Amino acid sequence: MIAQWWADLSPLMKVLWGITLTASLIFVIQTIATFIGADAGDSDFDASFDTDIDAIGDSSFDGHSGMNLYTFRNFVNFFLGFGWTSVLLMDKVSSTGLLFVIAAVVGVGLVAIVMYLFKWLSGMQQSGTINIYKSAVGCQGTVYLTIPGERQGEGKVQITINNAVREYYAQTDGDTIKTGKPIKVTEVINEHTLLVEELVSLII
Repeated sequence: MIAQWWADLSPLMKVLWGITLTASLIFVIQTIATFIGADAGDSDFDASFDTDIDAIGDSSFDGHSGMNLYTFRNFVNFFLGFGWTSVLLMDKVSSTGLLFVIAAVVGVGLVAIVMYLFKWLSGMQQSGTINIYKSAVGCQGTVYLTIPGERQGEGKVQITINNAVREYYAQTDGDTIKTGKPIKVTEVINEHTLLVEELVSLII
């Protein structure tokens, strides 16, 4: 039955269903990994994907949140919204161009919702547990998402505070610090953002 259904689809619908099902599967895997604590959607995919697009540059959402727009999770969320909207409205919208515009808007909207949701959850997790202003300065960690140089944008770092690994947005006064580089916190900008510097090894 499934084989016959697939064979009856037009080439365009096969592409759209391929995008939709692939994005849905990855989304389910990411969600499960997040809830069991692995957070594979960001820790592995986002770190490597961010490295590949450094030439494009980092982007801030709404000029403040500092959440990197070019992450694997956001691409999955976009194609999830785009794909399902396309396949569900294909027979209801006469113009393919208009359909793709609607689907793209839904995809962008889903990305925005998920970005703000994760920012809110991150703030809830961090608030009330650690006094970042007293505890963060001097702590060391690693860059999670590339930090643009000269405070031209925000990246993300993971640092250890009171034997717990925490994730914060980060800026630097120096040169761009790539994903995976060791850093030290020099100042707390606000409760969500740290000023860091790269730790340079003295071993030659």
